[in-house]
Amino acid sequence: MRYSLLSIIVASTLALTACGNKPADKAESGAAASSASAGSDKNAAFTITGAGASFPQPIYAKWAGQFKSTTGGQVNYQSIGSSGGIKQIQANTVDFGASDAPLSKEELDKSGLIQFPTVIGGVVPVVNIDGVQPGQLKLDGTTLANIYLGKITKWNDAAITALNPGVTLPDAPITTIFRSDGSGTTFNFTSYLGAVSPEWKAGPGVDKSIKWPTAATGAGGKGNEGVASNVTRAKNSIGYVEYAYAKQNNMAHTQLKNAAGNFVQPSAESFAAAGNADWKNTPGFNIVLTNQADANAWPISAATFILVHKNPTNPENVKNTLKFFDWAYTGGDEAAKSLDFVPFSAESKAIFRASWNEVVGKDGKPLFEATATAASATK
Repeated sequence: MRYSLLSIIVASTLALTACGNKPADKAESGAAASSASAGSDKNAAFTITGAGASFPQPIYAKWAGQFKSTTGGQVNYQSIGSSGGIKQIQANTVDFGASDAPLSKEELDKSGLIQFPTVIGGVVPVVNIDGVQPGQLKLDGTTLANIYLGKITKWNDAAITALNPGVTLPDAPITTIFRSDGSGTTFNFTSYLGAVSPEWKAGPGVDKSIKWPTAATGAGGKGNEGVASNVTRAKNSIGYVEYAYAKQNNMAHTQLKNAAGNFVQPSAESFAAAGNADWKNTPGFNIVLTNQADANAWPISAATFILVHKNPTNPENVKNTLKFFDWAYTGGDEAAKSLDFVPFSAESKAIFRASWNEVVGKDGKPLFEATATAASATK
């Protein structure tokens, strides 16, 4: 029965992938998601293309819809995972790539890229257990790591019940759901597990794609969409997704114990508490926000990043790419908040904009002039 269930999950994932990604926001991002798969609009003022992380897909789709209504410019974005986004921008097949796993300064320089963050969000464990409501189940890092290590195999294991007095948990096998594609969401999830579990750090490790210890009894899903779909279909399963997917699909997320020892719920506030980082003095903005010490921080918080070439082969498209993200920094905060992403402060945005001076045209001049405020913020 267990293997039949996993076969159904795999078949469902293939069907989901074949049919395309489910729009994350039915109101405004639905049209944007449709236009992203439909190709260029002949009446658009311009068209730019991007690909990569599924973590920020809900907000990029919503921003794209609003941007087109405001400016006439069309943004086509494909949610293919962070590894795919990095490969596509390195190969010059898209105008911008997107990744939740930041590249090091050395990696950026080798590929002739810059990167800058757009928003902060959170990766959340989600479960499908009869009677367990969103935010009810409590887990700590060691227990979560041991579930994915295959050391805890049933929901009524003593380690889980000790954290959840009064919660009825079944004597049922745990089915772990994980990403099958190279993923920044996986990078941030495993970064957290590596920080709280020496056994995880020494074993599966931290990366965008790993060898899952529970692969024989679990199931992979492509993108946040695929993981969310599989958890929804499989009773007594656990997975990890970006918070917007959990909310929009009415999934039961868990609480987590953070580095300060507090059980916290995922929220814009707990994501923001993890985001007070030294962006100004970090080369390439290479910062991972997992397991921060703030008493209110969600322990698997993450920034998501955009990658563009410093010397693009299509300067006009990259100029319009920076125009889109400048618009998002200026007018996209409310849309981000509506999807439980955290916008950056005006000061941080000025620092990010100033880095765009490195992106130049064939004449060596910046394609997008950073404002005086942005320039002064980096001095």
